[in-house]
Amino acid sequence: MDQGDLFRSRLDQILNSLHPLFLLANKIDWRFFEESFRPLYVEKMGRPGTPIRLLVGLHYLKQTFNESDESVVIRFLENPYWQYFCGFDYFQHTLPTDPTTLVKWRRRIGPAGMEKLLQGTIQTAKPQGKLPPNHLKYINVDTTVREEMRDVPSPEL
Repeated sequence: MDQGDLFRSRLDQILNSLHPLFLLANKIDWRFFEESFRPLYVEKMGRPGTPIRLLVGLHYLKQTFNESDESVVIRFLENPYWQYFCGFDYFQHTLPTDPTTLVKWRRRIGPAGMEKLLQGTIQTAKPQGKLPPNHLKYINVDTTVREEMRDVPSPEL
């Protein structure tokens, strides 16, 4: 029987269970991400990897709240709902990871992995009635970070 930490309160015992992030954290199928990204981890080689739920959770929070890699990690430290969403049982007093870890992880999962993140979002939203069919017709893609186009004449205005 897990007695936890004798002198600390669990986040699920002190947070408002009706808060949107608390509810969402309990509706997402985190195993989907664990299974999807587990092949990218090598056991018994190098230092232990950052937990998949933490990385996926930080990416969702980053996109949802329009944060940078640096600011999402800092805000995580200040927000117990974000910590619960990312899978922590107790309040954290140190940064969960270096912001550069998020960049490295995005490179590791590549475009196919980013599609898995989108797929997980859709799988969570559809059964809840939060994603009407007409919202699946088009997807907006942020292209502000892209390779510079060279030798392409600029359009006339």
